Amino acid sequence: MSEGKILKREPAFQGKVIDVAVETVELPDGSQVDLEMVRHPGGAAAVALDDQDRVCLLRQYRHASGGWLWELPAGRIDPGETPFATAQRELLEEAGLQAEDWTELGVMHSSPGIFTEVIHLWFARGLTSVPVEHEHGEVIEVHWMPLVQALDWCNDGNITDSKTLAGLYRAGALIRNRLEILSEDPGC
Repeated sequence: MSEGKILKREPAFQGKVIDVAVETVELPDGSQVDLEMVRHPGGAAAVALDDQDRVCLLRQYRHASGGWLWELPAGRIDPGETPFATAQRELLEEAGLQAEDWTELGVMHSSPGIFTEVIHLWFARGLTSVPVEHEHGEVIEVHWMPLVQALDWCNDGNITDSKTLAGLYRAGALIRNRLEILSEDPGC
């Protein structure tokens, strides 16, 4: 089967961040369907871990979710910006941190049935504190907690944000894999 293609696009709304339209799409099986699509430039998030294995989490007010959420430092990719540069910028602006060591943790699709948004996840170590530069309209508290506790919060429902769940689980798996490799190396 071939990939789907857009046959017709009827714009409904153009905002600062999103573009909403009804798209008539030919699916890979040849059938046609009208889909309401929200186009988004994508984003990036950083799992920042300090030398005491504490992760930086933001407690952020989100009107759309009806209150406060626990999240990783993250944000929208600006025009001309790479996902990596976005992760670096958002870690700086939201958490007041710079990192020396970065490892890519892959991507995630936030809601692929309707949104085109792809979020790039990064693991950051070698942290240095710098002044926080929250944007207008951001209500954020910066918190540090043991990664083990954050993973427990993922499992018990205290953390519900999808990018944060994916980022923390992937960072936890990366650390476990590195520890297994070290424990198997007879030279360690």
